[in-house]
Amino acid sequence: MSDHLVIETQGLTKRYGDHAAVAGLDLRVRRGEVYGFLGPNGAGKTTTLRMLLGLIRPTSGTATVLGRPPGDADGLRRLGAMVETPAFYPYLSGRDNLRVLAGHAGVPPRRIEPALYQVELSGRGDDLFSTYSLGMKQRLGVAAALLKEPTLLILDEPTNGLDPAGMAEMRDLIRNLGRDDRTVLLSSHLMTEVEQICDRVGIINGGALVAEGTVAELRGKDRLRLRAEPLGDARRIVSDLSGVDGVEVVGTTLRIAVDPAHAACINRTLVEAGIAVSELAREQASLESIFFELTNHEQNGGTHDVG
Repeated sequence: MSDHLVIETQGLTKRYGDHAAVAGLDLRVRRGEVYGFLGPNGAGKTTTLRMLLGLIRPTSGTATVLGRPPGDADGLRRLGAMVETPAFYPYLSGRDNLRVLAGHAGVPPRRIEPALYQVELSGRGDDLFSTYSLGMKQRLGVAAALLKEPTLLILDEPTNGLDPAGMAEMRDLIRNLGRDDRTVLLSSHLMTEVEQICDRVGIINGGALVAEGTVAELRGKDRLRLRAEPLGDARRIVSDLSGVDGVEVVGTTLRIAVDPAHAACINRTLVEAGIAVSELAREQASLESIFFELTNHEQNGGTHDVG
């Protein structure tokens, strides 16, 4: 494993009969970053995390986590994880649940209060787990993952089922957890969530990695959106202008691959040609639109590495 990588997989594959839940995954997570592992439900995210934690064995391929094989005792001592819905004793308090977990993990009890403080549950630590809201239950799951003071934190869909307020609280928490030297691997199917939190993103679909890079790299350059009449004439004129790399018709608008600084020149040229321009605006590709584009790319047999 390279010194700057805390997770590295090569050709990681998990098959169940004829179905490949994960197919030849090459994943690289760097030290000190919040890495978003993005994909739709059923894409292979949780299966990948379970292999990284040593909970299931891969069919083929290799993986290293904190320089050790998945499930290695030394690696697990420096790793905290919340995979799927956290399970706790309903009739114990949040604090007592953490005491039980600390005892099983050989963790000093002194780490319980800092973990509760980090997830903002210090004031509710003595309340029964059964009385917690879903957001509080998720935060207690993160607190459990923090008990070992891990250098790597793996979180699987931590905002799943939360209302908008709970999602915002969890996003803020993850941002704070990703500071300093701690690495966070965040699995999610919510593109807006990943966009707001993560330093780099890996997009998985159908068990295969279809792209990896920063959010800015995945989005690419800004473009211009043009609404004009007649649209066909506008497209022909704009396509011949210097600096324009491409023009795409999207419904009743044109999407122009060009530096947005050219907007004034484009507008002037169209108006002088008798074209009625009703809208000319800067447009940045969303991570969602890029995801669908890359999914089509993957289906044609490729992986897009922009990092």
